[in-house]
Amino acid sequence: MATESDIENGATVSDPDRQSAVWFLGGLLLVRAAGAHTGGQLAVIEHVARRGYGAPLHVHAADDETFLVMEGTLRIVCDGVEHVLEPGALAVLPKGSQHAFVVTSDGARFLTLNQPAGFDDFVGEVGVPAPQRVLPAPLEGPPAPEALETLAAAARRHGITIIGPPPGP
Repeated sequence: MATESDIENGATVSDPDRQSAVWFLGGLLLVRAAGAHTGGQLAVIEHVARRGYGAPLHVHAADDETFLVMEGTLRIVCDGVEHVLEPGALAVLPKGSQHAFVVTSDGARFLTLNQPAGFDDFVGEVGVPAPQRVLPAPLEGPPAPEALETLAAAARRHGITIIGPPPGP
């Protein structure tokens, strides 16, 4: 089986055990393709999460973000319009759009694709390496104001502006 080190022609093949796993905002994120592997053109991240996992209302300055739901249900709000995404549904959210999402089913598994890459770097900065590929302990209560400011500051460094809370479940 090929691994990243076996490829010399510019292509990347990455076995799952070589991909990073991060606990991020209460979910498990598996970075399937990082910008470092795609010349900065694409990041592919698999999210595994329980009900209530989501992202605050935010704007990406430089990247389009695509969601592909594999299991569960998401509620996405984009520029004030709400959409319910079930397995197989796809949402392409262009850079500059105001958007947020929340998992509304008991659990969900979905991909985000960011073009160009960069969101993967944000995840790496804010998240915690997951020593095991399992969901972290559930978050208890809302985050402290200091934690929200830390998140917002990191987001700004990666071209993301947080402008409001996530949608309710």
